[in-house]
Amino acid sequence: MKFSKRLDLFGDEIFAALNERRLELEKQGKKIYNMSVGTPDFHTPDHIKKALMDAAADDQNWRYSLRDLPELLDAVCAYYKKRFQVDITPDMVMSVYGSQEGMGHLGMTLCDEGDVVLLPDPCYPVFAAGSKLGGAVPYYYPLVAEHDFLPYVKDIPEDVAKKARYMVVSLPANPVGSIATPGLYEEIIAFAKKYDILIIHDNAYSDIIFDGVKGGSFLATPGAKEVGVEFFSLSKSFNVTGARISFLIGQPEVIAALKKLRSQIDFGMFLPIQKAAIAALEGPLDSVKEQCIQYQARRDALCDGLASIGWEKPNGKGTMFVWARIPGGRTDSMAFCMELMEKAGVIVTPGASFGPHGEGYVRFALVLPPEKIKEAVEAIRTSGI
Repeated sequence: MKFSKRLDLFGDEIFAALNERRLELEKQGKKIYNMSVGTPDFHTPDHIKKALMDAAADDQNWRYSLRDLPELLDAVCAYYKKRFQVDITPDMVMSVYGSQEGMGHLGMTLCDEGDVVLLPDPCYPVFAAGSKLGGAVPYYYPLVAEHDFLPYVKDIPEDVAKKARYMVVSLPANPVGSIATPGLYEEIIAFAKKYDILIIHDNAYSDIIFDGVKGGSFLATPGAKEVGVEFFSLSKSFNVTGARISFLIGQPEVIAALKKLRSQIDFGMFLPIQKAAIAALEGPLDSVKEQCIQYQARRDALCDGLASIGWEKPNGKGTMFVWARIPGGRTDSMAFCMELMEKAGVIVTPGASFGPHGEGYVRFALVLPPEKIKEAVEAIRTSGI
């Protein structure tokens, strides 16, 4: 059977290869510390689960939803005002089945064949996948240690900027763990206005920032609403990753365009999940704040532990990930990951899977408690790598 050439745009899924070998090692009795996939291990708050279960008990909620409930849109608007001090209206909001799905379809909404888009490198793979599905040509702007793994628009060539349709910015950044610094968003907004570029901001980790820094929204910066949209996710803050609850927020015309595309392939978010989202947005945030404290304890256990055994202290200012340079001057991240798994039982993600500038690094997911992370570091130390 012949398949679309579109599939040739994408390589093999790295997590599948790592998981296959993990299962083999576990069968052999190998102790495994899986820190590759960013699936939170914390509990979903009870009030969110109750809202979903109560809604699922109503037969009326098993029909097509066909739209976002007005009370859901109002809840998002109220949350943005309370949490980020940003005023938005319901026509600036739509639900998506996770930011990954939304980003994939947004590229198809905004781009035509041959358009140029600006993507961070390293970046979460769907940023590139979404642009390619839209027929666009990615231009990767590097996130490097010399600039604290932050966007540096001054290095983007003017001829590229003039052709760009949109620019993806992700802060706090997966996989590199960087967070926005004062003045950064203002610089990006000025760049976007100068070249008439739409900014797509991924805001999945605003509640997981360390060392006393408070996360915010790109849309809170003056001028941001004129040039941008933002993906906002409940997945990591409220531990509802499997429910796929995210929103695209910002320019109404962009929202309307994505709604038009998705109306051809979708009948709306399952109503009990919409009810769960409302419960999360309107409920207490105590668990979100406590969870951030626990993530920081994990970050400290990992970064301090790796530094103590001779690694360069990793970057880990935000997100549930830590970005670490491979020790010993090695550059083949996939080979290092396989060796680390074989010898230490520690599974991480190769940096190269996030883009060319990821080579020479690995990404750790903070999905184990501190005592287990310390065990993993000790396993690395004694492995002889």
